[in-house]
Amino acid sequence: MYGKPRNEAKASLESSYFLHRIFTPVTVFSTFTPRQIVVLCFKYSVYVKDKKITPLNWRIRSLLHAEDLRRNTHVFQSGAKGCLEQTGHGTMECSQLENEMASLNHSLLREFEKWRFAKLKLLKQFPVDKEIKNFVRLVPNALFSKVLPSPLNSHVKLAIASSEVLTEILDLYPDIAESEFFVAFVSGNTFLDSSEPLAHRYGGHQFGSWSGQLGDGRAHLLGEYVNQWELQLKGSGLTPYSRRGDGRAVIRSSVREFLASEAMYHLGIPTSRAASLVVSDDPVWRDQFYDGNPKKERAAVVLRLAPSWFRIGSLEILTKNGEISLLRQLTDFIIDQYFPQTAKHAGPSVMNTDNFSILSLTIDYGPFGFLDHYDPNFVPNTSDDEGMYAIGNQATIGHFNLNKLREALLPLLNADGVARTKTILAQYSEMYSKELMNLFRAKLGLEEKSEVTEYLVAMLLKMMEDTKSDFTMTFRQLGEISLEELNKGNIPEELWALADVKQSIHFSEWTKLYTAQFSLLLETDLKRRERMNAINPRYILRNWMAQKVIEDVENNHFDSIKKLHRILQKPFTKQNEAEELGYSERPPLWAKQLRVSCSS
Repeated sequence: MYGKPRNEAKASLESSYFLHRIFTPVTVFSTFTPRQIVVLCFKYSVYVKDKKITPLNWRIRSLLHAEDLRRNTHVFQSGAKGCLEQTGHGTMECSQLENEMASLNHSLLREFEKWRFAKLKLLKQFPVDKEIKNFVRLVPNALFSKVLPSPLNSHVKLAIASSEVLTEILDLYPDIAESEFFVAFVSGNTFLDSSEPLAHRYGGHQFGSWSGQLGDGRAHLLGEYVNQWELQLKGSGLTPYSRRGDGRAVIRSSVREFLASEAMYHLGIPTSRAASLVVSDDPVWRDQFYDGNPKKERAAVVLRLAPSWFRIGSLEILTKNGEISLLRQLTDFIIDQYFPQTAKHAGPSVMNTDNFSILSLTIDYGPFGFLDHYDPNFVPNTSDDEGMYAIGNQATIGHFNLNKLREALLPLLNADGVARTKTILAQYSEMYSKELMNLFRAKLGLEEKSEVTEYLVAMLLKMMEDTKSDFTMTFRQLGEISLEELNKGNIPEELWALADVKQSIHFSEWTKLYTAQFSLLLETDLKRRERMNAINPRYILRNWMAQKVIEDVENNHFDSIKKLHRILQKPFTKQNEAEELGYSERPPLWAKQLRVSCSS
């Protein structure tokens, strides 16, 4: 009646021929849940605006981004990719579909055995390694190798599953995570008939040097769901790309990956997602700090999802090996599938080119760390001896990685194309600085840029650095104090981060300049505080918080990881549970001794 029925929409999703690259902003009707809107779009090919539902002639490329839907804003997220072509006319009242929408809550799948992957377009598009035996080797002229996960064997337990990911991305009832079949699936002990497990071949620059073939050394791409999210197990065993590794991941790194990806998502940062974490008693040996003291740890597996796992290194290895035909094929595929989104987002975690997502998603959470006190030289990774990936160097390494992407594409470019890429890359520093300043301006609650904005930001960061003030809570607490009290220097004891900044001899000068940017009317100040508290989180995944959870999970106690996961889903909202745990207080002194490394 209105657009294609859902089964035809699914068929369209499975055919790359029907995918379009034209984006139309979508405004959603906030009385519907995110999943209801998505299913409505699948079924009727419509979009919702101003309490009207407009029929469209479109193909849905992927699930709309749930966070955007909740915020009732224009949909445009790299993790979402709602790709539309609007040619229809006319509207109909939402009330005509209320009965239909009410029934959608019952359409979540209750039996995981019936869940199915879509036809994996990657297998249709690209050559696969002809060698079917699983042993470490150099793989030429292929993007993937077919290889099965290696099952965990001893006392496999589900530590946590994300109900949000299961329902909003995978169309599964949350309770399904407790089933034996689901746990067996996410631990690599069984797989669905519709699954065709693959390991991806890629290369990369690590700490500035070319490392040759790398690839999925302990990850298995299980398949692609109908919404084009790709499911991957991490820590699931050996592949042809395991090099000297054992194909496993330990509990500590897996806990951090699960929590970090979900925390980043709820902070509004484009990222891969995590659906589940299972732990086992299977032993693995790790020399955590590469000091000659390996210890026995336990194996774990994370089920993670992303719209794509391609990275800059996916292209680099093809250029380095002279596989230009395959390079062209992959480049065309990436442009066709993802190009409209890539210019809009940034936020990688590990900044080697083998971990630098082609979609600018944050992926492969390894030795990461959220800032405690502000230090531009902060490096969470003990393996980064020279501080190449320090907070203050991220703009530079971003430019380096983009230049490596440019170099990888050179065989496909004519002289004009080469010149244009140089021109584009030359604009990077200015664009980066401008966007960074816009972000800081928003964090300070300033609606408009002024002549003193950059000075305010630079001065605040310098005061924070000199006084070793907490980065996150300084901005948050600026939104929790009135301009009047701030200008007087009346900092309550509970605003401990601001109290630290106040120790700077420049604090009074800064507060006067800052408060002068606003009208001192109460309404204006309330709006400032609302704006700031909507974008400055009260809770982040600090290393000490993760460490406590890791210790619990290693002892098969899973309540704390579920509790922390729940808190991180609402990072901007004050929560009694989080306050009782001290998550908004000054980090404990022992947290300064925590270190992370590439050993995982």
